[in-house]
Amino acid sequence: MIPHSTTHHSLPGLRTTLRRLAHQLDLPVEQRARLALAVTQVAAGELGAGRSVTLHASREADPQDGEEVLTVRLRTPLAPRPPSMQALRDLPLPAERLPGSAAVWRLPHPGPPLPARPGGTPATTELLEEELRAAVARADTLAEDHKRLKHELAETNSGVLALYVQLEERDEQLRRAHGQMLRELEDALRPSPVRVPGLEMAVHYEPAGTDAPTGGDLYDWFLLPDGRVHITLVDALGHGVTSTRSALNVTHAVRTLALEGHPLESIVARTDEILLPFDRDLMATVLLMRIDPASGAFSLANGSHPPALLVREDGSAEFREVRGRGIGYPLPGSEQLLYDELAPGDLLVLYTDGLTESRRDPREGEQRLLEAARAHRHLPIEKIPGAIAADMHTVILHPDDTVALTVRRTREDSA
Repeated sequence: MIPHSTTHHSLPGLRTTLRRLAHQLDLPVEQRARLALAVTQVAAGELGAGRSVTLHASREADPQDGEEVLTVRLRTPLAPRPPSMQALRDLPLPAERLPGSAAVWRLPHPGPPLPARPGGTPATTELLEEELRAAVARADTLAEDHKRLKHELAETNSGVLALYVQLEERDEQLRRAHGQMLRELEDALRPSPVRVPGLEMAVHYEPAGTDAPTGGDLYDWFLLPDGRVHITLVDALGHGVTSTRSALNVTHAVRTLALEGHPLESIVARTDEILLPFDRDLMATVLLMRIDPASGAFSLANGSHPPALLVREDGSAEFREVRGRGIGYPLPGSEQLLYDELAPGDLLVLYTDGLTESRRDPREGEQRLLEAARAHRHLPIEKIPGAIAADMHTVILHPDDTVALTVRRTREDSA
């Protein structure tokens, strides 16, 4: 049986010879079907043109490892366009091309030819049916594998989704816990309003976002030895813990200088001299205020900070602005002091730019702040900063840390 060599003039005859040869060599059914499809696909052009092809099968040594293999060669007359190497690789059973052959297939070493079976070699239709049954069984196996893999994938996706939800919930819990810890820490660093006769004070703080409940907006207020109240408002560049540290450094330096008796007009520049050698990246705006609770007389120093808003008891209002440059700016310091006086019922609003620049237009923000302060000036003092912030932040296009601090002179009877 081996070697085998036959010449064919038609595709049916070539297919029949291939199938019977493969059956007698006991090649696997799927391999037999692939070989028949591949050989006839290469030979179809020649046979369709009326030329003959020669099929040759033999045992040969594999040139790569020397093992004996079954070699099936298809020889054709010299064709103007022999199959390309890519076309041979794309066949149902990939082939190669050797000199003198249109295509060569190397198959694993077959066993010895099977003994003759009762009834002889099966008919071509029986061989086709056998190949069809093998293909159907293979398709059924693939369908079952696909069904099983789909089920496993669904279970995996369900587990991954559940794990993702758990991780999201855990992450949210950690964010809330982290935010709460930072908020409590920062609240501990924010002093309570100074309680003195003649003045009432309140403050509202709002972070840029819940994920970063701490930032560079900070304030400080304390009583000086001469009885006046000192107020510091700081807006350090950036957000988060780093900017909080910068703001704390500024408020601590200002408090130290104020308690040592330094003049108000020198404190901004002096703070810059103290801190910049230790933090060259520090940049912060500063607003300083000192007020006498007995007379209501106050003074303001400014380092690049938004101006204070003074709302009189009768509703008239104006921004009280002092020129100056902040910490880390060129030529830092307040150019002068601004002096004024709070009459009973008058309200002074100190704030950071997060209050007026939520809509990216500072002038429009200042006008809205003036109207909000007028509208809420007669509320209890502890409600005024929050009410102003709520009016200002109905629309937030540019979220930023916000501090709104209010000071109101009390009437003599309430004092």
